[in-house]
Amino acid sequence: MNLRRLRSYVVLAEELHFTRAAAKLFVAQQSLSKQIAELEAELGTPLLRRTSRRVELTPAGEVFLAAAREVLARFDRGVAETRRVGQGERTTLRVGFVVGAALELTTPILGEFTARHPEVRVELHEFGFADPSAGLAGATTDVAFIRLPGSTHGLVVAPLFTEPCVVGVSTAHRLGSRDRVRVADLLDETIAVGRTDDGVWRDFWTLAAHRGGKRARNLVETHSQSEEVEVVAAGMACSITPAAARRYSPHPGVRFLTIEDHPGSVLAVAHRADRPNPLVASFVDAAQTVRDREPGILLTIQGASGTG
Repeated sequence: MNLRRLRSYVVLAEELHFTRAAAKLFVAQQSLSKQIAELEAELGTPLLRRTSRRVELTPAGEVFLAAAREVLARFDRGVAETRRVGQGERTTLRVGFVVGAALELTTPILGEFTARHPEVRVELHEFGFADPSAGLAGATTDVAFIRLPGSTHGLVVAPLFTEPCVVGVSTAHRLGSRDRVRVADLLDETIAVGRTDDGVWRDFWTLAAHRGGKRARNLVETHSQSEEVEVVAAGMACSITPAAARRYSPHPGVRFLTIEDHPGSVLAVAHRADRPNPLVASFVDAAQTVRDREPGILLTIQGASGTG
């Protein structure tokens, strides 16, 4: 089994036509047929069904196509990376994050990773509410700090910590003099929520699980954390948000009240399952290492349920 046979098989599986595939590969049709036959013999199972009119993949052929694509993608990335390093270019790791990133753990995590890989250039990319995956969904980042719950299809997720949730209200709001509330106190309120297509993420921040299957009726959609804070300060809505908002988004017109019976939000480091990368694995390990050696910072984050 070799890369040439794998590439030939992938092209044929995509074309499902020997003549077209052979032309695309710049080989004779007989040569392509021989490569595929040798591949099937080595695997011990048919990969294709051939008739006079069509070519189609067997179930085993479908499985092998996915495996072949993954092997070739890894090899091609490795070749490109080797050439970049050999030519003196610095490798780049693109790190995405949503507002707050990993909070007080962000700086030590980045420091730990760059100490391990001084030859790697780290690019930081911030994403607004429209993309809770922080660039992973569109593959514009390699690894990211994301907030859960949210859509994690196709992602490998490593939770770092769970943070309490609070509600931000205007100082003139009917609840503004309180320190703590329950979800029931908020179900009739207008809620500010980030504009996004991620329904899982949206449901969590609009208290959907507490509404008996009904959607929130009064919502104000926002594009950024700063926009959301101003909407709340103006008394146009309240917002469900991580407790770190007290430290990272203070506003003289907003109070943050502890929600006693709403689950916390999980901060995780994530990456795409279809793009394995040793640097990404090292970044995840660095994040977990810093998390485990900084219990004081974790206590600040996870115990951030005081008044604000």
